Amino acid sequence: MLVAIEAGEKNVSLTTLDRVAEALDVAFSDLIQAPDARDPSRINELAWAGVIPGSKAVLLAKAMASREVELWEWRLEPGEQYLSEPDAEGWSEQLYVFEGCLTLMLGEEVHTLEAGEFFMYASHQPHSYRNEGSVAARFVRNVVI
Repeated sequence: MLVAIEAGEKNVSLTTLDRVAEALDVAFSDLIQAPDARDPSRINELAWAGVIPGSKAVLLAKAMASREVELWEWRLEPGEQYLSEPDAEGWSEQLYVFEGCLTLMLGEEVHTLEAGEFFMYASHQPHSYRNEGSVAARFVRNVVI
């Protein structure tokens, strides 16, 4: 089976890839990410493709969690902002924008995320979200604790 996977002849399930990773004692992302691009905050690798064109699963990023992961759905109307206090050391956030445009401020750094883009960052620093666009910004926020 591994030979068929390596040759691209077999589209395996995510469960099978998990089992292979466990047997090799490596992270799942290590199996699908190019060795020269090992940035856990920017994986963005196709992990599964369906039979019907367009069906897919893409691993965007990973973070180690010591306690829990919170999944949030956000909507900011045009002109709205949310100012966040710094989280505890070791916390991180993952954002995925699926509609509109989100401006993320990390201290003095400005990051503009369009629909379809994601970003992962350590959240123990001052950060805020703004919608500077003309339509609602909708995004998913994972808080990794």
